[in-house]
Amino acid sequence: MEQFTVHVADEVLDDLRRRIADTRWPPHVDGLGWRYGFDEDYLRELARSWLDYDWRAEEARINGFSHYRTTIDDVPIHFIREPGKGPSPVPLILTHGWPWTFWDMQKVIRPLADPAAYGGDPADAFEVIVPSLPGFAFSTPLPRPGINSVVTADLWHRLMTEVLGFPHYAAAGADWGARVTAQLGHKYAASLIGFHTVNTTPLELFNAERYWDITGFLVPYDTPPEVRAQVLPGLSRIVSHVAVQTVEPQTLAYAMHDSPVGMLAWLMQRRRDWGDTAGDVESAFPRAHLLATATLYWATESFASAARFYAEAVRDPWKPSHERSPRLEAPAGLTFLGGENPPGIDTPEQRIELFRNSPAAANYNLHFVNAHPRGGHFAHYENPEALIGDIRATFRGLRGQ
Repeated sequence: MEQFTVHVADEVLDDLRRRIADTRWPPHVDGLGWRYGFDEDYLRELARSWLDYDWRAEEARINGFSHYRTTIDDVPIHFIREPGKGPSPVPLILTHGWPWTFWDMQKVIRPLADPAAYGGDPADAFEVIVPSLPGFAFSTPLPRPGINSVVTADLWHRLMTEVLGFPHYAAAGADWGARVTAQLGHKYAASLIGFHTVNTTPLELFNAERYWDITGFLVPYDTPPEVRAQVLPGLSRIVSHVAVQTVEPQTLAYAMHDSPVGMLAWLMQRRRDWGDTAGDVESAFPRAHLLATATLYWATESFASAARFYAEAVRDPWKPSHERSPRLEAPAGLTFLGGENPPGIDTPEQRIELFRNSPAAANYNLHFVNAHPRGGHFAHYENPEALIGDIRATFRGLRGQ
């Protein structure tokens, strides 16, 4: 394990700006707007901002945290480590999703590590570990294919127990981070103090025959027509990336690794559609953060390996490590945010009741559940106060066990 400073070479930044300036734009068609994908006028505006973007200022903020690299089974792993300040900090590994980076966790790291400095109880302190998923940002380049969320859980367990020396630890995450965290709660429950995820993520999500059609799992084909008509339009926001990235991520990668503006559109479409934005992406994500995210993907050449995370889930389908019940044996905390509520669910109370009455509830050794009216897919960035409070609440009563 070695400490390092994040630094993108000047020639990489110069090349990025040249490519942005030389973008070959598609022929303009009046009236397309957002109906056919990313709006051209807004993309041109973002691209102009990217030309003048002060990456060095953002890089300095990133380096305000302590960064480390290690290698496990030839896989490079980057992580932030923020020491806990309290009487007995609990080690917590906090995992992001796609198209996130580790930097989407920036708002929750220090409040979780040093609660007293943010008006909290020092007894709630965590030693916070925030890794980049394999193939994302500085956890690159990957040495081989085949590294999926199950393998990542194995890597995280070794990182926490062997590299960092924690015999017991806590875990939390969202999106892919929730799948990795749930796998830890399934396979490594004996080492987990507990875990927390945003939403419930079926471990066998990509085991379906039509794995490229995520709606088939979320809304089975025998769902009554009136329910399908209500739910499917919203799910259209998540089908394009799943289809391409489970089937042909490498085909997509050739374009994305050559055109920063093309990559920007693909990544930021998800920010607009999945965040709690009401169509205005910058209502949830400042432009500087959007451009920081895109720069991290570009400068680390990680788009292809990050997109491939989907295909890897399909090529090695999830298999249980045991048949005990509940499937996720470690004590669990769950958070639901209003921006991802299903149609017809209008209040936090309704969202909690929906979960408790669902088949998914039986998979959890439920210790804590909460819901909030605000926030979307990028939970820890969009509503950090909710996540800080719920992670703290999840582990109260579990510390020392």
